[in-house]
Amino acid sequence: MAYREIVAMHPNGVRVQAALEACGIRTRIVETLEGSPTAVTAAAQLDIEVGQVANSLVFEADGDPLLVITSGQHRADLGRIAAFVGAQTVRRPGAEFVREHTGQPIGGVAPLGHPKPIRTVVDLHLGSWDEVWAAGGHPHYVYPTTFAELMQVTNGQAFDVGVKA
Repeated sequence: MAYREIVAMHPNGVRVQAALEACGIRTRIVETLEGSPTAVTAAAQLDIEVGQVANSLVFEADGDPLLVITSGQHRADLGRIAAFVGAQTVRRPGAEFVREHTGQPIGGVAPLGHPKPIRTVVDLHLGSWDEVWAAGGHPHYVYPTTFAELMQVTNGQAFDVGVKA
């Protein structure tokens, strides 16, 4: 496995770790040794299946942020997601929109630790695994979790979000 314990955590990671603890989740954020720009590279670094990567993707749904946590095996189907959440349009926003609503950079967006709660949809496929890995607020931070914990910490709605990548 290509990760290590964090000695001096970035403030985003501190916020995410505190948010996890406030929800009663006992896990530790770790640091990957290299960047993981795709679910495939993240899975290789963590020695897990691609489907166990919980990608936190921020979309703009009728002007509001929408967090969609997908399995690394899925691409988000924006039309299906729009219909599910009752939005006219769901689109990928720019990096500024993502950072404004999460306080975190693209590539490191965690399921929680945002300035305000964000409506969240969680891919049902993540429930196929006993353990999944999510970003920890920084492009090199990840932590192990479960589908149930993702639902709990995000107050998410479970949905089949996409198509197999």
